[in-house]
Amino acid sequence: MNTECLRIADQLRRAFAGDAWHGPSLKQLLTGVTPEQAHAHPVATAHSIWELVLHIEVWTQAAGAAVRGVPMPKIVGTEKDWPPVTDSSPEAWTAATSRMLDTREQLALGMETFSDARLSETVPGRQYDFYYLFHGVVQHSLYHAGQIALLKKSSAVKTAT
Repeated sequence: MNTECLRIADQLRRAFAGDAWHGPSLKQLLTGVTPEQAHAHPVATAHSIWELVLHIEVWTQAAGAAVRGVPMPKIVGTEKDWPPVTDSSPEAWTAATSRMLDTREQLALGMETFSDARLSETVPGRQYDFYYLFHGVVQHSLYHAGQIALLKKSSAVKTAT
């Protein structure tokens, strides 16, 4: 049976690692990005690719916890929203991207077991429903995927010149 929750989980997977209509998934965009590129700030006033990966993971993790009944904490305007890169080693970069993809899969699995009847329930700690949250996580991730794509191109241009 094809439920709305299954369709949203599919869209989440496509945004992060699948065959997405919009273009490259996050996983595809991050393929070949070195720790140095990820940590760089080719646009002075923008976040780095690495910071964006950590930020996406924060929101995906919070949504996954909300599915399990954990109230979503205040994130916007706090240190939690944009965690700093404290270790810029290759191992830390691999771990950060793996965590982001693992967190996405945990949320997708939670969505798959979520019933469509619950989509109109209010998210713990928020004033909106799960339908809004689930689509919001997909949209948020794609918004930042676009930023990553531009930063990756900008980084490649700066390296070539």
